[in-house]
Amino acid sequence: MAERLKSSGLVGEVSAEFVGTMILILFGCGVVAQVVAGGALTNPVGGLGNHDSIAWAWGLGVTMGVYVAARLSGAHLNPAVTVALATFKGFPWSKVAPYVLAQTAGAFVAALIVRWNYTEALAKVDPGHTIKTQFVFSTLPANGNTNLPVSEWGALRDQIIGTAILLLLIMAITDLLNTPPGANLAPFIIGLVVVAIGMAVGTNAGYAINPARDFGPRLASFLTGYGGAWRDQYGHFYFWVPIVGPLIGGVLGAALYKFFIGWFLPSAEPEPAGRVPAPDES
Repeated sequence: MAERLKSSGLVGEVSAEFVGTMILILFGCGVVAQVVAGGALTNPVGGLGNHDSIAWAWGLGVTMGVYVAARLSGAHLNPAVTVALATFKGFPWSKVAPYVLAQTAGAFVAALIVRWNYTEALAKVDPGHTIKTQFVFSTLPANGNTNLPVSEWGALRDQIIGTAILLLLIMAITDLLNTPPGANLAPFIIGLVVVAIGMAVGTNAGYAINPARDFGPRLASFLTGYGGAWRDQYGHFYFWVPIVGPLIGGVLGAALYKFFIGWFLPSAEPEPAGRVPAPDES
């Protein structure tokens, strides 16, 4: 087994990114489909879940995806993470494109599975496959709500801020020179970060904070009947926002951590994971 791990190389890494991202999207898009489509059919008054259940399922999807992929690839599961780590943590730039393609492919396949699994419910709730259920798969400004006038630029700002928070915290949680969580709890804590972002930064643009998470399912929905998948509820081309915003925000968040925290941490051997320095230590 050890020899197989050593020889897997890039093939094993991109395989892990593919499967880990697929797990993430199966939970994420799956819960939105349940709330939007399944809830409207089975309980028109209360639905099956709400925004909180969506936030929790996305966070748990991240946790499970990281546990699946971490040993082989580091479990980026997000092009914004991959680019930020290449910029500030020495991740090889030669691996960025393969990782991003694997992440996007994993998201695409997972979205196809969700689309297939919810075929009947989506067709019943939204026979024309319109904006009404498009956000099962991809994000929209104000989550498709025309009563909240969020422009593409407002959504771009939101995506930059949300992804900056994500990467700043990922950098902190995984930095062995800081006080990282012990007992292999980092994936769980990162999942909680995604839950918190969803609860705090979820209104303006649906907190994609991940280009693969948005583009892969958007493409899958377009190929399976959602002809307006590339546009928002106002008819504007929108698909670029959850790609460009997270890529900018990820690098910004990683830079904030490096310049405000990382540079001031000791460069000696890292403390044991989870250790809190004694009060008299400086």
